[in-house]
Amino acid sequence: MPVFLGACAVPDGGLFRAARFRDLHICQGYAERFLHGAIPYRDVFVEYPPGAFAVFMPPASFGAQHYNAAFKALMAACGAATIVLVALVLVELDVTRRRLVVSVGLLALAPAALGPISLNTYDAWPALLTVLALLLLLRGRNVLGGGALGLAVSAKVYPLVLLPLAGIYVWRRAGARQAVLALAASLAVAVAVVAPFAAYDLHGVASSFRSQAERGLQIESLGASLLLAADRLGIYDAHVVRTTGVAGRNLAGSVPDAVAVATLVLEALAVAAVWFFYARARDARGRLPLAFAAAVAGFLAFTKVFSPQYLVWLVPLVVAAGSAAAVVLVAVSLLLAQSWFFHYHALFRLDWPVWLLLVRDLLVLAAFAALAAALARGQPRRWKIRIPSRSKTSRHSGLRRSQESWTAVGKGASRSA
Repeated sequence: MPVFLGACAVPDGGLFRAARFRDLHICQGYAERFLHGAIPYRDVFVEYPPGAFAVFMPPASFGAQHYNAAFKALMAACGAATIVLVALVLVELDVTRRRLVVSVGLLALAPAALGPISLNTYDAWPALLTVLALLLLLRGRNVLGGGALGLAVSAKVYPLVLLPLAGIYVWRRAGARQAVLALAASLAVAVAVVAPFAAYDLHGVASSFRSQAERGLQIESLGASLLLAADRLGIYDAHVVRTTGVAGRNLAGSVPDAVAVATLVLEALAVAAVWFFYARARDARGRLPLAFAAAVAGFLAFTKVFSPQYLVWLVPLVVAAGSAAAVVLVAVSLLLAQSWFFHYHALFRLDWPVWLLLVRDLLVLAAFAALAAALARGQPRRWKIRIPSRSKTSRHSGLRRSQESWTAVGKGASRSA
């Protein structure tokens, strides 16, 4: 914890520092308008899901002058709790002491690598909830784990890709009834959070979700970075436009629109592949953290909007997954994510940060490939059925040899399992 707090204080805009970046002022604006009677989604357009207000509102109780410090302290508390939960996940998996120490050490240093945005966005909140859900599922608290995932979905939409994995895990470990109960708990919690806001203005809440789904190709996504690189090489003319939200800039034109659709298809295929591999994995319990990390990595690798703070979702899951290659790739991508943070206008001008952005996106894609490959290696081997050949012996002796052959195959499969 001392290392983590020190890492949080190192970046400009970090803990104990007055500077603020990215979304913090937007969070404060939503909270203060809410306190003054403006209903979110009805009187004020909010592009974040309703579950985000669970962390937008508490810092407002310290007053407008202290909102900055209180919000950063709350996000630091979420990060500290996430480290503890990841440690408990690793204990559940019975890892070595060395891996446990290295894992929590990497998480403690992550804020220094991520830079100014580590505490200036609320992404540590859904990241905490997803790790909590993972721990509860591993401990057999299926309904509570499903509820935690539902709360995470209400705060940020990306944990939706983890719900099928949770359902598969509970089904295989506890049966269909428990799986239905866990998923029902997810739905109930998500609805309970969204319903009070929807009661005032259902259209406003729906517009918030729809605006995210209908967004164009954001400049920091993999598809956009490839087009920006093509622009630098002189084989494509990129056109950057300002967006109405807080996610920077988009690329406009028919080619970016087509790339956005293609990346959505690839995103769906990547996540579905993770579901498929996990459904066939031999060790459902031991590979659940790996499946969680692979699904989120696949979601990020091909998403239309890839702000640098989204890596906060991935880091604790990758550390818990135990893939050394993925950990290294994500660590380097963290460093690259802040390399152009203070040069965003150069990125918008399609200047030198384009190449660093492209490398960052390719590293996340490589991390997904490493995680998916590790998950695929846990697939069962196909059974080889041998048909015993006929001989001149009697029918009864042939039948006996056939039975002995099947018995041997069954024992071999049992030992393999």
